[in-house]
Amino acid sequence: MEKTIYIRMRNRVQSRPEEKILLKDIAQIIAPDAGLSSLQAMMIHQLTEADRNMVVIDVMKVIHLIKSKFGEMEIQTIGPAQTIIEVTNKKKGVSIPFFLLIWFLLFFGSAMAIMNFHDDVSMKSVHEKIYTIITGKKEANPLLFQIPYSIGLGLGMILFFNHVFKKRINEEPSPLEVEMFNYQLDLDNYVIIHENKESMKRLNDDD
Repeated sequence: MEKTIYIRMRNRVQSRPEEKILLKDIAQIIAPDAGLSSLQAMMIHQLTEADRNMVVIDVMKVIHLIKSKFGEMEIQTIGPAQTIIEVTNKKKGVSIPFFLLIWFLLFFGSAMAIMNFHDDVSMKSVHEKIYTIITGKKEANPLLFQIPYSIGLGLGMILFFNHVFKKRINEEPSPLEVEMFNYQLDLDNYVIIHENKESMKRLNDDD
């Protein structure tokens, strides 16, 4: 009879305060049917106020708890060695005044950045020269180029960020999403090292 338990820790789990964290919440489990339900219901950690908003569960703690109950079973771990538990409170409703303030700042901040960039590279002068080369006439406001350019600038931003409001254009992640993903990985690595008590130890610490 197969007596091996396979454990794959999840990278990140979101939970509400004061909840009991079960093994099935933080890991995928493959085990004999006789003990699978008991494994899934095994409590790994009780969230308290002292945990604040981040808790790291190390796979060694999980193995120790499983061994204490299923000593005769062999345990094989696959994947991450830690699971980050993010304690989240109930989401608050969106504040309309706050939303409008953020929208106002982002809209006019972006507009100022684009206008300052165009002024630095003399975009108006470039449009005038292109218009003169093509038509042979001088025009202070070559709208024939400025209007399509403005529309194209907006469409280019939509294609760059790969979103139209909440709708994704295709499955390819946008550069912003890739940067956010890399930032989240760096943040998770920082939390794993600094929040996990087993990841660092001073040799002069008392056992």
